Amino acid sequence: MILPLVAIVGAPNVGKSTLFNRLIGRRQSIVTDEPGVTRDRIYGTVQDSRTPFRLVDTGGLTPRVETAYAREIERQADAALAEAALVLFVVDARAGITALDRELTSMLRRLNIPLILVANKADSKAVEQEALALHELGLGSPVPVSAEHALGVDDLVDAVAKVLGPLEDTGEPAQESPEVPELRVAIVGRPNVGKSSIFNRLVGEERVLVSDIPGTTRDAIDTALDFGGRRYRLIDTAGLRRRGRIQRGVDRFSSMRARKNIERCDVAVLVLDASETLASQDAHIAGFIVDAYRPFVVVLNKWDLISKREESAKRWLSDVGHRLSFAKQVPLIFVSALSGLRMTKILEEVDQVHACAGIQVPTADLNRYLHGETEASPSAPPPRGSLRFYYMTQTGVYPPSFVLFCNDPKKVHFSIRRRLENALRERFGLGAAPIRLNFRARRE
Repeated sequence: MILPLVAIVGAPNVGKSTLFNRLIGRRQSIVTDEPGVTRDRIYGTVQDSRTPFRLVDTGGLTPRVETAYAREIERQADAALAEAALVLFVVDARAGITALDRELTSMLRRLNIPLILVANKADSKAVEQEALALHELGLGSPVPVSAEHALGVDDLVDAVAKVLGPLEDTGEPAQESPEVPELRVAIVGRPNVGKSSIFNRLVGEERVLVSDIPGTTRDAIDTALDFGGRRYRLIDTAGLRRRGRIQRGVDRFSSMRARKNIERCDVAVLVLDASETLASQDAHIAGFIVDAYRPFVVVLNKWDLISKREESAKRWLSDVGHRLSFAKQVPLIFVSALSGLRMTKILEEVDQVHACAGIQVPTADLNRYLHGETEASPSAPPPRGSLRFYYMTQTGVYPPSFVLFCNDPKKVHFSIRRRLENALRERFGLGAAPIRLNFRARRE
């Protein structure tokens, strides 16, 4: 089945993102009272029994008004409208018809796309009556809804189903076309290091806004990508600022979502700026990834700006090895999103570190390794007497997880844990995969 796309458009602050979240059934777009929060195209799916459809949220349109990101938001909306089968034109029922609504009406008429006029914020009978005045726009009867209070949403879905009609049948039963598993890849880093530029270069289109202004990306943007016979789910995230620089409101929501996307990804791509030095915040973000037990690769962007590349490469390899020493064997890639230099290398390394995180080691091999390691003298003596290991087994993958039984887990010094982890990497090819070690007493 081919799901049609429905685009939500309208002026700023009329409740488009609230309606988008209500229709898809989860809070995906950031919603605040501040206008202009949504800037990119946000996609979701409405799983309705009558007519399931894809939905795209767009930024508030302000033609002829010079505001920050106005033209970029228009280009994103134009891209959404170009592939849409139906438009939901959202207006504020309480505000009545504005000059901006009239201008957007003229623009949408020229597109020759089926349209439903949505009178949002109709949360009382009085406002519903006032919404009837929207007939003056000449777009047919408005559908009054209150996205915030879930009023009239079923009527809107009915109207959408009536316009879209039955789904187009491709002739192939769904069970004969199993969904290809996606590898979720989160692109993370400080503001203005080029995360969105890398994202756009990988997907091959201007999927998200790119600007020299830090903090351009607010929402986490998901896009599917097929490359080399594999499917990826790329997630562009907002720049993670230092805790003291996070503003209340949108910045705080964006930072929280970036952290959550680290937790839900399979592999993280940490983007650094080659024209700067490795910052403390870069190391903090790497720490977030390690704490979430996610494998990652380090991508050094803007390599085209570097003149003495050989000297710079040596310095960066040394800095990353020293400052990110807690992330063993993490690969470092020198790229340029502007020129496309080594962009496919990113996905190759992502595949490699993900494969390492899925390695399963037979129990017999693990115990031969364990006995060999414990016979060697530890780098630091454990406190309160000797430590003896009896048995080891693997309990999971993604990340590789192991349980070691010993006489007293409290005697496991951090240096012993670190030595065991490093030896596991070398012995079984776990590479940059995070390793989870759990020490238990034999009676457990």
